Amino acid sequence: MSRRLPLVVLLVVLALWLAALYGLRYGLMEDVQWVGLCSEGAARWQCQVRANLGLMIHFGVFGWGALVASVIAFFVPRRSGWALALGGLLLGMLALVLYSASLAVFAVVIAGLRLVRPTNVRP
Repeated sequence: MSRRLPLVVLLVVLALWLAALYGLRYGLMEDVQWVGLCSEGAARWQCQVRANLGLMIHFGVFGWGALVASVIAFFVPRRSGWALALGGLLLGMLALVLYSASLAVFAVVIAGLRLVRPTNVRP
């Protein structure tokens, strides 16, 4: 197995995740058809998802979750810290795309720093 294969897989996963997030943003959150449909009645499951995402955006759940996961991952050693940093990075990208950029910027930087740190170094 090549040494670069995990990096390539990570970059492909991040690109697909980013495409899915922009699809969610422009397909559900900002699409004009959903504003009209959801204002009449919120019986559709899409309207419930949209409303709940709006509440989580308003309260900054994604940004705070990404920041907490990234900071904890920075101090957790080996593979578990790497996996937690990856989760923080994915959650931080979600927060960046869905309007919570103030906290997510720091979370993405911290998670990125943790991801590039070698996992075999003992603290």
